[in-house]
This record gives sequence, structure tokens and C-alpha cells, in this order.
Amino acid sequence: MPRTLQARLDDMREASAKKIPPEARAVMHRATAALADSGQADRALGLGEPLPAFALPDSTGATVRSSELLSGGPLILTFFRGRW
Repeated sequence: MPRTLQARLDDMREASAKKIPPEARAVMHRATAALADSGQADRALGLGEPLPAFALPDSTGATVRSSELLSGGPLILTFFRGRW
């Protein structure tokens, strides 16, 4: 039987934790706790809710519009918070 996504994510989290120095892990845990305490998750879109239209700069500074991206098919949006 194939492993669940949650099981695979748990394995990745465990493997990552072994590679990250304890001081960096502490910073990450504090940042995660602060985000959870902020209530931002309560304001986030839920599963199946449409994303509002947006225009953001790409890595070169050019403006990218969600409407243009969606015209080519489904869109996956990820956020990279930067280096810890």
C-alpha cells in the first residue's frame, strides 16, 4: 500500500531536523510559534476558496499577473520565506 502524504512529510521533517543545527531549529520553532499566535491562519483562505487576483514582481522585477498565468491552466502558488 502506498504511503500517505502525511507519512512522507513526517519523514522529511524528521530527516531535516537532523541536518539543522539546534540554534537554527530554535529560531525556526520560535518563528512558527509567533506565526501561529498571530492568528494569520484564521484569516487564510480555506480549501477550495478562490484566490483573489494579484500582480507581483518576479525575480527579475517584471510584473506577473495571476489572470495571465491562469489563462494557461491551473496555478500553484508557493511562498519562500528566505534563509533561516
